[in-house]
Amino acid sequence: MLTAPPSRARLWWEIAIVLALGLGQSAVYAIVQLAYRLTDETPLADQTATLNPSRSDREIFDLIYQILSIGFSLVPVVLVCFLLWQTSRPHLGRLGLDGTRMGRDAGRGVLLVLAIGIPGLALYLVGRALGLFVAVNPTGLDTHWWTVPILLLAAARAALQEEFVVLGYLFARLKQLGWSPWTIIVATSVLRASYHLYQGPGAFIGNLAMGLLFGWLFHRSGRLLPFLVAHFLIDATVFVGYPWAAATWPALFGLPG
Repeated sequence: MLTAPPSRARLWWEIAIVLALGLGQSAVYAIVQLAYRLTDETPLADQTATLNPSRSDREIFDLIYQILSIGFSLVPVVLVCFLLWQTSRPHLGRLGLDGTRMGRDAGRGVLLVLAIGIPGLALYLVGRALGLFVAVNPTGLDTHWWTVPILLLAAARAALQEEFVVLGYLFARLKQLGWSPWTIIVATSVLRASYHLYQGPGAFIGNLAMGLLFGWLFHRSGRLLPFLVAHFLIDATVFVGYPWAAATWPALFGLPG
């Protein structure tokens, strides 16, 4: 028996719930945090944002909390897979995943890293010099045997959560609601930029540009894997490479004195 497609109201409620569980919540907090930073007596350039903070002064509990945090933050990913799962293959086709051409998609992801990573680093350096970025500390973790694996898991978490929801899920649902491709691209790019506002106004500009490029390319290809690979590689490089970058350019990457 055929089931009726969900109503527009139901789709909007579904989108609201998915976003409230993760990225929408992050966007609201980021906007409030930016307002706090801009009204603080400390200049924006002298403030710091720590992306992967320690969660306990006891090593074993810090590890446990890190794993729990990463695991629970992936619930929205599981939810959108459940919502868009198809009984026929490819099961996650509506999210842009069909299990084919994985090598080619991964290669395109690496090319995206080159196209986005280097300009992104340049934007951060310029933004720091102009006072548009806070000093971003990608890891507040102490050095343990598990530090690098946890940072790599954190990079994977960010890639999965953002690209599954922002590209895969929202593109599918907003298309169902009758939105035009460029309206979807712009709206999802603004969302992506908004939940990075805690890093300062410059982060909004950089992530808006990244969102527009990702959105345009995803609209053309309909394949999610290149963006998962690119996002993971960019974040993994930043998270794991931070100690070297901070030592090489302390004024730009190190913590403010």
